[in-house]
Parts: sequence; structure tokens; C-alpha cells
Amino acid sequence: EVQLVESGGGLVQPGGSLRLSCAASGFTFSSSAMSWVRQAPGKGREWVSTIYSDGRTYYTGSVKGRFTISRDNAKNTVYLQMNSLKPEDTAHYYCAIVRAGSLNEYDYWGQGTQVTVSS
Repeated sequence: EVQLVESGGGLVQPGGSLRLSCAASGFTFSSSAMSWVRQAPGKGREWVSTIYSDGRTYYTGSVKGRFTISRDNAKNTVYLQMNSLKPEDTAHYYCAIVRAGSLNEYDYWGQGTQVTVSS
């Protein structure tokens, strides 16, 4: 059974940092591309970042230079280091397994973790 369990969210002041983790199981993590996707209140889901099995990383423009995606294949975990957080980063953050051969289609999602940026 595929499982994705996110953690690390919380309340942080503008300019602060958080590191999200996504613990994966039930599939071949090391060969899978993983993404972080977020959904702000009243808005649709927004792709944030993807890391491929070969280490290539991609980011949406609004987080480039502030967020860093990484993976630890030994721990079957993908991370999202978020620095210089802004109120507009407030959202529910999900990790997802990228469907093979696609750029923005996903096979499985975690339950997500809430990030709130507010003073």
C-alpha cells in the first residue's frame, strides 16, 4: 500500500523558515519523481516543486530562490526547505508521486500539512 505522510507544517512569522518532510512507503521511492503541491484557502492546487530520481529539481517562479526540494533515498523521504516565508505561502502542502512520463499528473497524494505565515 502506497503511503505518503507529510509533517513539519505550522505557524511561522513572515521571513521565517520551515522544513516539510514527506515519508514514503509502498513503492520504489528512489526511482520516482516527487512533487510538492499546495492549496491556499479558496484557491486551486498549485504546483510548487518537483525532484526527479536523478536529482533534477524544478520550482514555480514564486518560490524560486526561497524553497529547496531534496530527497533522501535511504530514508524514503522528500523534503521542502522553505525560507523567507511570505503570507502568500500560506496553504496546505501536499507531497505527491509524479505519474511516470508526465510533468504534472500524480498517482498518489499524502494528507498534507498546513503552513500558515502570519504575524
